[in-house]
Amino acid sequence: MQIVVQIVLVLAVVIVSLALMRGGSNARHLAIRRLMLMLFACVAALSIFFPGLLSHVARFFGIGRGTDLVLYGLIVSFLVFMATTYQRFRHMETTMTRLSRRIALDEVNRTQSPATVALAAESAPAKPERNESATG
Repeated sequence: MQIVVQIVLVLAVVIVSLALMRGGSNARHLAIRRLMLMLFACVAALSIFFPGLLSHVARFFGIGRGTDLVLYGLIVSFLVFMATTYQRFRHMETTMTRLSRRIALDEVNRTQSPATVALAAESAPAKPERNESATG
């Protein structure tokens, strides 16, 4: 029975990690996170009020002690936290890069006078015009 629990835990880690790395902070992801938080709160409250129940559940799954079951749950939770934090950091980094580029472009346009911009446009090499009658 212990191998079954181990396989289920590994699958849970993989599935949750993939689901959270998929991205998005849409309503569905927020709802799933809130449901998981509520489930965690209920299980935590039950394990505090009835610590023997946690040991019985652990033995049912073939795990020696209730504390080992809690440890496995914490490992899964930590991996989920790492995945969501990485995703959030990556999104924030992308947003900051776009914002920096936009600010840099705005600053360049603001610091140059209109005469300088016009002079630069005149001195730029002319693009060859496309002759429609020659291609058609």
